[in-house]
Amino acid sequence: MSNPNGPRTGRPPTYAPRGMVSTPHTLASSAGLDALARGGSAVDAAIAANAVLAVVYPHMAGLGGDGFWLIAGPGTDGVQALNASGPAARAATIQRYRQHGTEIPARGPLAALTVPGAVDGWRLAHERHGRLNWAELFDAAISYARHGAPVSRSLADWLVTDLPILRQDPQMAKTFLPATDPQRDGAVLIQDDLARSLEELATEGARAFYEGSIAERITADLGLRGSPLRREDFAAYRAGWVQPISTTYRGYEVVQLPPNTQGFAALQILNLLEGFDVASWGEGTADYYHHIVEAVKVAFADRDEWLTDPDFVDIPLDLLLDKGYADRRRDLIDPRRALEPGTVEPGVRRGDGAARRQHGGDTVYFTAVDADGMVVSSIQSIYHDFGAAVIGGDTGIILQNRGSSFSLDDRHPNRLEPGKRSSHTIIPAMLLDGGQPVLAFGSMGGEGQPQTQAAMLTRIIDFGYDVQQAIESPRWLMGRTWGTASSDLRLESRIGDQVARELTRRGHPVRTDAAWSGSMGHAQAIRIHHDRGLLEGGADPRGDGAAHGR
Repeated sequence: MSNPNGPRTGRPPTYAPRGMVSTPHTLASSAGLDALARGGSAVDAAIAANAVLAVVYPHMAGLGGDGFWLIAGPGTDGVQALNASGPAARAATIQRYRQHGTEIPARGPLAALTVPGAVDGWRLAHERHGRLNWAELFDAAISYARHGAPVSRSLADWLVTDLPILRQDPQMAKTFLPATDPQRDGAVLIQDDLARSLEELATEGARAFYEGSIAERITADLGLRGSPLRREDFAAYRAGWVQPISTTYRGYEVVQLPPNTQGFAALQILNLLEGFDVASWGEGTADYYHHIVEAVKVAFADRDEWLTDPDFVDIPLDLLLDKGYADRRRDLIDPRRALEPGTVEPGVRRGDGAARRQHGGDTVYFTAVDADGMVVSSIQSIYHDFGAAVIGGDTGIILQNRGSSFSLDDRHPNRLEPGKRSSHTIIPAMLLDGGQPVLAFGSMGGEGQPQTQAAMLTRIIDFGYDVQQAIESPRWLMGRTWGTASSDLRLESRIGDQVARELTRRGHPVRTDAAWSGSMGHAQAIRIHHDRGLLEGGADPRGDGAAHGR
């Protein structure tokens, strides 16, 4: 899986023997690496990094969001999967929300209707695999919140984009618009309220977030403003270990989280591609992009038919992931002509004819490997940029708007119901060879996550790229982008006019994007070379991150 002569558009991979962390922000990667240097596990490193991301990347991550984990290595007996996504409030009913319109608002207190699950996920992962004291994991995050952290390029851009939204909530405006105008790259962002919440979390433990004053202050404030979240919803929440799902691709095992994530769609794409001679197309050719985009359309038809909380809908995962099923569905792909966007029918129907919805969102993916070989592949999100764009009271915590993806259509599988977990786009992934983890990888970017994962794996497995080459290679995005409905096929301009023209000729609604477009997501990866005792890390130049090793 290594092709040193492949295209090199930027930096080389990071190599290290004793541990590595890769995140979309260099300060978070440094915090994770510091945890490893102090004797921490990969889980300790991931929590420390995620806590810093909550401070320095508040438009994409935070204590008020959800998270998912895959953990493998010594003592795990395979891959362990952790679902830290929170359910809808008990008072969140379709009838309540229909009073406000035909859809759940994407922003504001009404959009804050699900319990944030990420912090309890930290608790479970740390109880099972942590080595450092819990309080130590938050030192860097508290310092950056209290004394300030530089505004990154990504944050500065989103402050400008979301200026009207930020102005609508007094606490958001106070925090992110201290001089009424968006802060620019390199400005110092101080978040005193968030620092106090992080200190409380560090000293009193994770359950303080759900049973202590943090939950009380969040729900007291948001309840007055219309949110259905109550303190009882927080107190009742527990993250949980779940059984991961997997498929094989070219002899490797690819592992994902089950629903309520779209992980099964990512696996379906690989099942469809495995039946083609991908290497024969040539990387970066029109054939390469055409076939993967068509596989995405076919897989997304099933995803949009079935994705929801499996506690509420019996999802036929065994059939959807069956190789024979993929063989039949592959016949839909015409090598010379694109399928009309939105016309692909699911291969297995629920039978109620409900309208389907697209998905979007903002996220952080991060990964860590320690000296003992424990591997963490993790992802965390507050859904849209700045989530619901509301801060709960004086906590400094931005609440996610994940619940806005619920449908108010009674027939929809992802219809709003009290206690139900919404569908999730965020999917950490892991690749195994002979039962051993050899690659942890993922990306932020809603609809783009399964597409970027397919790009990374085909470039690594079929074309022999190293992880940094696979991350930096030109990408595409078919469908919804950053919460905006679309059926376009967006191509980074580095793909070139000739390929774009050929894809247009085959019927794809092509749009050209920037050469290094942030809308394609920020991907990270760590590969484990067991034979050499070496780690190989990559980080996406589309973001502000880095892979740091020791």
